[in-house]
Amino acid sequence: MSIYHDVDEYIGARRVTDLAVARDFSRAVTVVAALDDSRTEYRTSLWEIDIDGRSPARRLTHGESGESAPVFTAAGDLVFSRRSDKDEPARLWVLPAAGGEARVLETRSGGLSGIRTTPVGEGMVGFSPVFGSSSTGEDDDALRTERKANKVDAILHTGVPVRFWDHDLGPATPHLFAGSTGDPTGLRDLTGDAAGALHEATFDVSSDGSFVVSTWVVPGALATNRTVLVRIDTATGERTTIVDDVDADLVAPAISPDGAYVAFVRESISTPEDAPRMTLHRYDFEGSSVSDLAAGWDRWPMDPVWLPDGSGVLVTADDDGRSPIFVVRGGAEPRRLTNTGDAYTRVHVSSDGTRVLALAASYLAAPHPVSIDLSDGTVTRLDTAIDHGPLPGFLTEVDTIVADGARVRGWLALPDGASELAPAPLLLWVHGGPLSSWNTWSWRWNPWLMVARGYAVLLPDPALSTGYGQDFVQRGWGAWGKTPFTDLMALTDVAAERPDIDATRTAAMGGSFGGYMANWIAGHTDRFDAIVTHASLWALDQFGPTTDAPWYWAREMSPEMAVENSPHLFVADIATPMLVIHGDKDYRVPIGEGLRLWYELLSESGLPADDDGNTDHRFLYFPGENHWILSPQHAKVWYEVVLAFLAQHVLGESASMPRILGH
Repeated sequence: MSIYHDVDEYIGARRVTDLAVARDFSRAVTVVAALDDSRTEYRTSLWEIDIDGRSPARRLTHGESGESAPVFTAAGDLVFSRRSDKDEPARLWVLPAAGGEARVLETRSGGLSGIRTTPVGEGMVGFSPVFGSSSTGEDDDALRTERKANKVDAILHTGVPVRFWDHDLGPATPHLFAGSTGDPTGLRDLTGDAAGALHEATFDVSSDGSFVVSTWVVPGALATNRTVLVRIDTATGERTTIVDDVDADLVAPAISPDGAYVAFVRESISTPEDAPRMTLHRYDFEGSSVSDLAAGWDRWPMDPVWLPDGSGVLVTADDDGRSPIFVVRGGAEPRRLTNTGDAYTRVHVSSDGTRVLALAASYLAAPHPVSIDLSDGTVTRLDTAIDHGPLPGFLTEVDTIVADGARVRGWLALPDGASELAPAPLLLWVHGGPLSSWNTWSWRWNPWLMVARGYAVLLPDPALSTGYGQDFVQRGWGAWGKTPFTDLMALTDVAAERPDIDATRTAAMGGSFGGYMANWIAGHTDRFDAIVTHASLWALDQFGPTTDAPWYWAREMSPEMAVENSPHLFVADIATPMLVIHGDKDYRVPIGEGLRLWYELLSESGLPADDDGNTDHRFLYFPGENHWILSPQHAKVWYEVVLAFLAQHVLGESASMPRILGH
């Protein structure tokens, strides 16, 4: 039996979360997460894998608190983070290539993270939080100690953002530090005036370590932000803005091997009328010019990685329910390198330009390392010593042509044995984003646990989904309750017509934007027997200003858009039992959305609480969780409650809620 038939087995399954590769491709290391002995937390460890596939994976580290964020130095030493105490910052450690025990590499009280090492020499650059009022490292350490001793957590803000996803920002803010892996005591603060400019920054360091190119947040009028690219000299800290585009955010800089160019992704600043567009560009240091590396390409490139000879870059891009690797050379049509059904991340190129190592994942397999031949795209899976067992069903695709002529498609996961004689109940699962796609594995929201209970799970990509061209995104822009909704219903109709689907037993669910769509669906059709809404947007006029990035949502959510597309205005039309799920630490979709939805379901919906307070609706509340339910035992509760709710209302079965909830 596979892990999908038992929630305990599923949450206990080991999983690959990261990949690091030596620049000469002599070694590769994965990060593997596994439950600790108490089964209440995940601990990560580093495992070496054989790039050539001749030897099994072997575990390298056994720290009690776990290791993460590995990166190789030019000499082949392995640098990684290890946390000695969950309440303290992680420390950098190094495991020498020549052998021996791992040792501490740096001891900053704020820690050092996001490390990048130089391809040549011993250079390294990373982030460390610094208090704005600190004048020296000792002063910074003293202030951190004083705040902790006095239990002061107050933060004085002068702008936005003030928090991000699940954590507060400040009062210490990220600075870039440069140093040497051979002498970590000589770390230099490169960005003393950073304030909040490096919040969620991405950067790259030149091959010789002489300069860094980083994103830099520039505040604007009316509480807006945009991101430019800066060059920072690692010896002096001198900073120069190299690309400043008032109509775009600039992200993911990658410096060419010879230091002459920077590849980056340009995301146009959207308006209520126009969706954002992501394009791949190159900055030329000598000519101080910017060029489009893939002009006219109708896909959204991500995470550029240079080929070692500097002749082009590799990018990933969502494409028709997958996310392949593409080779982009200036002036030429991007060439698709991989032709599997996978989505690729953590892409590394060998120094001789013949191979790629990456993590691959799809709805057929969890993330796993692969080797890819750069000449023909042949993909070879590498051993990780992890086996999750067979899937409890099979995967197929469904599509249809909708009224405006667009093709809408999605994945359909069906249980083994589904047939005309034994049709499966249908579960429509809407993705988040909304600018995303159902194209890769998710441990948090995994359809196979539902398939193992006999459901067919439909994973559609409606309007606003990426991977189908700019026009497909634009179809749903500013009109969330219109084209995305009709796309979802059209693809549900196609799935329901299959002889192996029982159209009389159906449910809909989703999280984040998918939760928004679940709420909208609840107020606009009674075709489903149950609806599950997780971390969902309910009142759009309330949501926008209270989220962690209000300036971003204001670009699309005009007052008119909010009025036309807000689910809360249709609460009286909701007559379907709903399971509402929300975490209190969710700053992307604040808890006020869930609380208001819950109250209005009980007081104003078409299925309100009766005179004795009884209701078919349920509210699963996690005080300590955020946008995602990450704690292993909370994840177990999430799946068990969802499955019990669906069993009651879709299957007509008497299913008890988890005993640990006290019901």
